Amino acid sequence: MSAKCKICRRLGEKLFLKGDKCMSAKCSMIRKPYPPGLKRKKRAPSLSEYGKELKEKQKLKNCYNLSEHQFRRYIKESLAARPKSKDSVEEEGHSVMVLIRKMESRLDNVVFRLGLASSRAQARQIVSYGHFLVNKRLVNIPSYQVKKGDEVSVRPQSSKNKYFQEITPTLKKKQQPLWLEFDENKLTGKVTGTPSFKEAAVPAEISTIFEYYSR
Repeated sequence: MSAKCKICRRLGEKLFLKGDKCMSAKCSMIRKPYPPGLKRKKRAPSLSEYGKELKEKQKLKNCYNLSEHQFRRYIKESLAARPKSKDSVEEEGHSVMVLIRKMESRLDNVVFRLGLASSRAQARQIVSYGHFLVNKRLVNIPSYQVKKGDEVSVRPQSSKNKYFQEITPTLKKKQQPLWLEFDENKLTGKVTGTPSFKEAAVPAEISTIFEYYSR
């Protein structure tokens, strides 16, 4: 069993870290829907408030395939972007959207959302290998922030690569979020809007994560 499968089992939620395998009967969360090390019938221990906050943080960090350093930086930048308002709910809502946009606008996430990779981990790998152009310029930095109007395309030399020639119809026809457009014939995507909280469908309670980092 892979380390990524154990992450989902430990956190008690399917985070789709293994791409197509997560959608099949081979998914570890289907075969063993309990934390690693526990027997099937043994009840998991209850979590403290700190433990719950840590669990939510781990869910979101692993979902986007981020290092602790990267994730902490995004959180700090999001909290620092809070507008000066007497309405704490409005402040938190703004910080949540800043965080979502930072994570969703990463180049590796965009490649994943376009359906050019079956997981964010795979997207990070193929971006690092220099297979993508942003506005016709090579970018091999997974954390690169795309913005509205940017065009993300497979490098012409890379389009001849076996991987891109054999991208399955399932991946090519994957439903993209409304803020992205995709031309499957040219393997080119365009950022037409900004990421939304609803479409991001994050598997964690972000307010709890903010509390964890505010300690």
